[in-house]
Amino acid sequence: MTERKALIVWGGWDGHTPQQSAGVVEGILRGHGFGVTVSDTTAAYADPDLGAMDLIVPMVTMSQIGKDELAGLTAAVRAGTGLAGFHGTMCDSFRAETEYQFMTGGQWVSHPGNIIDYTVNVTRPDDPVMAGIGDFPYRSEQYYMHVDPGNEVLATTTFTGDHLADVAGVVMPVVWKRRYGAGRVFYSALGHSFAEFEVPQMRTIFERGALWASR
Repeated sequence: MTERKALIVWGGWDGHTPQQSAGVVEGILRGHGFGVTVSDTTAAYADPDLGAMDLIVPMVTMSQIGKDELAGLTAAVRAGTGLAGFHGTMCDSFRAETEYQFMTGGQWVSHPGNIIDYTVNVTRPDDPVMAGIGDFPYRSEQYYMHVDPGNEVLATTTFTGDHLADVAGVVMPVVWKRRYGAGRVFYSALGHSFAEFEVPQMRTIFERGALWASR
């Protein structure tokens, strides 16, 4: 059996602990038999062999990307390379790049109250990514996002309005799957820092999602 290949690209804002999170995800993927390449530059997306990757895990927040790099990344996913990521390291990466946001299915815009306690509600317990996981409490940034209505939503959270009355009662997707061309795309809004991988539900959801996304 041919070894599957994954690329992790980390960088941008250090507050999301991208280097440490990359180490955690590398360990998860190697545990499933992946050969893993880790890069600290988006220049990796311009590699002409990028399409040979079975999975790409982006971990870059509030940064910029070259046109050739973005073209390489989107072309690889459209052709069948999987994309899986979490929190702002995937959905607050390149605020000026609408095609990137179209591919990922969402863009962060706010987190009222910053680090707070909230509940993650599983909406698709029948999906293999969420199997055996019920609703669970979580402490992190509760992401308010602009999301693609075409996403297949697996979990949501409801804003109470305690930190911003304007959003009281809003039900926001937290975990979703989607397609981008021939590629599978998975996203979880959980994971502000690498320490959150110690939460069993968070780790399991990302792990299963990444495996689903992989070619």
